[in-house]
Amino acid sequence: MKLPKTTVILILLALGLGGFVYFYEIKGKIQQTEINAQKQKIFDFTAEDVQSLTINIKDTILQLEKRNTSEKPQWEIKSPISTLANDAIVSYLMDLLVKGKSERTVSVLPTELSEFGLDKPVATIDVKLKNQQSHQLILGKGDFNNQFLYAQADPNQNMNLLLVSKDFVNAVNRDISEWQQIEEKTDIQSLPSLPSPTPTNN
Repeated sequence: MKLPKTTVILILLALGLGGFVYFYEIKGKIQQTEINAQKQKIFDFTAEDVQSLTINIKDTILQLEKRNTSEKPQWEIKSPISTLANDAIVSYLMDLLVKGKSERTVSVLPTELSEFGLDKPVATIDVKLKNQQSHQLILGKGDFNNQFLYAQADPNQNMNLLLVSKDFVNAVNRDISEWQQIEEKTDIQSLPSLPSPTPTNN
């Protein structure tokens, strides 16, 4: 039995549409799930777990410690100066450490670290928790299209190479003055006093 030409065309269109749906919808979602599965959190601690941070960048070592008080600011700078820290700046970095994810994880050999700038890192962030555990994040150079940074988390425990957000460098590459608590100006200049009106005799 010979099918009419229009029926054959409709069947071919249906098959083509089915193939399109499969490759771009179903298979695409599976691939996206696999990509998302590759993304993993850099660290498992929370902001409340952290007791101190030590940032080594450009031959400067900045030491930050959480204050044992409910008053603001919650952080203070211990070195290279001793003063209260800017909570907003510290919170920005903490947010990256706590919520940051690696776009991809790759196993490398110790001899290959120099290829990713990890032998002479851009910055190193040491995190000490309240339970005395410590973590370290080493930031290397940017990837080939300069969208992410090569990094290592806790290098003494594993040799995996991570791809992390460039926001990490933006968070730590600051002048010491930016880390300091902004002083609130309380000097309110009083208005000049006006002369008292002189009584007039009517």
